[in-house]
Amino acid sequence: MQTRGYTVYIVEDDHSVRDALGLLLGLRGYAVSMFADAESFLSAYRPEWRGCLLADIRMPGMDGIALQKCLLQDGRSLPVIVMTGHGSVDTAREAFRAQAVDFLEKPIDHARLMSAIEEAFGRQSAILAGEVRSSESERLLARLTPREKEVMDLVVSGRHNREIAEALGISARTVEVHKARMLSKLEVDGVPDLVRLSLLGAT
Repeated sequence: MQTRGYTVYIVEDDHSVRDALGLLLGLRGYAVSMFADAESFLSAYRPEWRGCLLADIRMPGMDGIALQKCLLQDGRSLPVIVMTGHGSVDTAREAFRAQAVDFLEKPIDHARLMSAIEEAFGRQSAILAGEVRSSESERLLARLTPREKEVMDLVVSGRHNREIAEALGISARTVEVHKARMLSKLEVDGVPDLVRLSLLGAT
């Protein structure tokens, strides 16, 4: 993928994490620009910036989700990858509703980070080219049975296995079986990915 002129903008208040990410990405050949908080990033932001934003959720002042929403509301086309040490279904859903590329839980898996950055750069290129794609998520969701779709809807709404079992009149063990089949069919690793896919399919 052509990434010339693209930069990874890191917004992370923990200087040790920020420096480690900057070093890692620099060694992988990425151009990097780092900020200690959302406010300094927004002050420095220029419309001609290209690449992606890698933002922590929990920060003093404006948090990462608020920063993401601010960029979206202002029509700034920089794709956002969010990261957190305190992930939940609710925060994942909120991030993906604001069009996050990925939701990464700390400690960050390096391979997944690189994949997310490449996806973000691809999305940036698509935005610049005026292209929009959602057919892949629709294709994957079409694989699910009606029961699996019911389970998925309850999972992404934040329900636990026992609650899902009670709502559907099945055992918790059966819920586990449906979830395993569902994740396999959708080619995702966990609930954050499932939330993203379900939201894409609903657009």
